[in-house]
Amino acid sequence: MSDANSGSNDDGKPRLTVVSSKPDTEAVTAVIDNHDAAVNDEGVMIRVGDLEQEHRDLDQAIATMEERMPYDRLTLQRMKKRKLALKDKIAKLKGEVTPDIIA
Repeated sequence: MSDANSGSNDDGKPRLTVVSSKPDTEAVTAVIDNHDAAVNDEGVMIRVGDLEQEHRDLDQAIATMEERMPYDRLTLQRMKKRKLALKDKIAKLKGEVTPDIIA
C-alpha cells in the first residue's frame, strides 16, 4: 500500500499533488495554449503539404496544356491564377507556423 507522501498510486502511476486550493489558471491556460499551438502547427503543416502537392500538379497540368496546340486560353489563365492563389496561401500558412524573430 502507498503512503500519503509517495509520488505514485498503488498501480504505479504518478499521482497529482495539489499544493494550493486555488489552481494557477494562468499556468494551466499557458500549458493548454502551448499544446493547442503544437497540434495546430502539425495540422497547418499537413495542409501546407497538401497545397504544395496541388501546386505541383497544377504546374504539371499547365506545362502539359501549353505543349499541346490548340489550348483553351481561358482555362489556362484560370489554372495559372489558381496556382498563384495556392502559392500565396502556402506562404501565409508557413508564416503562421514560423515564429516572428525580431533581430
